[in-house]
Amino acid sequence: MDPTATTTDYYDGSDDDYDNNPGTEEVIATPCNQESIYGFARNYSPIVYCLVFVLAVVGNVLVLCVIRRYRNSQSGGACAFSLTDTFLLHLAISDLLLAFTLPLFAVQWANQWVFGTAVCKISGALFSLNRYSGILFLACISFDRYLAIVHAVRSGWKRNTCHAQLACATIWVVCLGLSGVDIAFKQVVPVGHNDDERMQVCQIWFTANSDQWQVSLQLVSLSLGFGLPLLVMLYCYVQIFRSLCNATRRQRRKSLRLIISLVSVFVICWAPYNCFQLADSLQKLRVVAGGCDFNQVLDIGILITESVGLSHCALNPLLYGFVGVKFRRELLKMCKEMLGQKGWVGIERLKNRRSRKSTGSLTSAESEQTSYSVMI
Repeated sequence: MDPTATTTDYYDGSDDDYDNNPGTEEVIATPCNQESIYGFARNYSPIVYCLVFVLAVVGNVLVLCVIRRYRNSQSGGACAFSLTDTFLLHLAISDLLLAFTLPLFAVQWANQWVFGTAVCKISGALFSLNRYSGILFLACISFDRYLAIVHAVRSGWKRNTCHAQLACATIWVVCLGLSGVDIAFKQVVPVGHNDDERMQVCQIWFTANSDQWQVSLQLVSLSLGFGLPLLVMLYCYVQIFRSLCNATRRQRRKSLRLIISLVSVFVICWAPYNCFQLADSLQKLRVVAGGCDFNQVLDIGILITESVGLSHCALNPLLYGFVGVKFRRELLKMCKEMLGQKGWVGIERLKNRRSRKSTGSLTSAESEQTSYSVMI
């Protein structure tokens, strides 16, 4: 789901499509009052979306600049670029594209959708495309770490970055296909039960079998947008944990701290949202009894937890970039080139001192694993 479907999809669907199916045999109940939900969304969503937009753009632009600088300093062409950095590059692009859609939806909730149907379809497709691709790229980075740490030490297996480019292209194509739903069904529709307070919003709109379609999309989102990537990440990091048990005590603590932070932030950001999605699907399938109070909790919960999930695109640069010693070193070099030599003597001395300590704590195998990437 996306920011455009926070309230109307859940309230309208829970009222048994009283607008779309007037001839059904069910007795149609009086629609629930949605105005409190709209008021909360108007006050909450614009601020959160704008904040995530600023943080995500600044962080991911820095990541792209550092990767570009590091890539230009390497020789051997595109296939000499590391797998980790290849996935990190695509992840940063995905997060940026996702962030660029947020101001549009911030304007929608602050006022209403004023950008037309074409922009509605394109922005909705971009949102879905990059939410799916971003999470899948996280799983690819986890798998790459698994191959580098678990297998490369034992077998010396050499990875080909051209294969990573092919994997990235496959992910973009698959996610583009998933986003085709937005192109086909996104519409600008009026919402609200009071004529004086109705507003135009950009959302997925089905003319028939609304609940069935929404449940199907939610299940796809749960599986591809959370369940499958989480299983891949958990498996990879459990194997990494077992492999790192043979590392030095200090390096093991540092590596496990990074691993725990990666998995924890991913789960913390997306698990609550997907739990509310699952609860909404169960309600639409009549497994769980609904009602106005239940739907109000769902709407507010989805609105808040979705913004937490979106914040992941702003946290990715911190988790997959700034925790890396080499990334920070490249960032300092880039800033030094931009600002000149003056004032950097003390920073260089401190940086070299820390670098010597960090290098001394690595085993030879671990140094070999991480020497090729700008991230680690």
